[in-house]
Amino acid sequence: MIPPVYILRHGQTEWNAQHRIQGRLDSPLTEQGRAQARAQRQILGSCDLTGFQALCSPQGRAFHTASIALDGLVAAINTDQCLSEIAVGDWEGMRRDELIIDRPMDESEESALDLYERAPGGEGFVALHARCRAFLERLSQPSVLVTHGITSRMLRLIILEMDISEIGRLPGGQGVVYHLENKEMKRLSIGA
Repeated sequence: MIPPVYILRHGQTEWNAQHRIQGRLDSPLTEQGRAQARAQRQILGSCDLTGFQALCSPQGRAFHTASIALDGLVAAINTDQCLSEIAVGDWEGMRRDELIIDRPMDESEESALDLYERAPGGEGFVALHARCRAFLERLSQPSVLVTHGITSRMLRLIILEMDISEIGRLPGGQGVVYHLENKEMKRLSIGA
């Protein structure tokens, strides 16, 4: 049984704003990204985190978000490589509009989901699923997890016992927190 978790995606980065694919590369949070992390701090501040540990991707954008969102709420933030973003191989650092693909694509997060599966030399959803499943199987206590857009979706997909093909049905979002317990998900946001 997977213990209760709160899952956060990092705040907006410079590359998010430019529609660049980050994968395992990094760029700094924008002012909007820092504001989104502060909103997550406000959300988590109203939650009872007694007995919760904080685990974070080691990537800079996630750790910076965690340091803001969890300020004063947990004793320590530990990193775990399993929470890193999906690797996108040859496409890391490229703008979405620079990719030569076989269909039109808008700038929405949902439109770009299949890019993470199709990236040449990338990790792909099956490998990401295995990595996230192994992480969740060893999770032994309630946790706040600070991660990335695709990894967040995959973690939630596994907890909700959905098929990989359903990843696009899960909402994304920066500045929000997802609470998952007993195979149910609740999206927490300011004013919700």
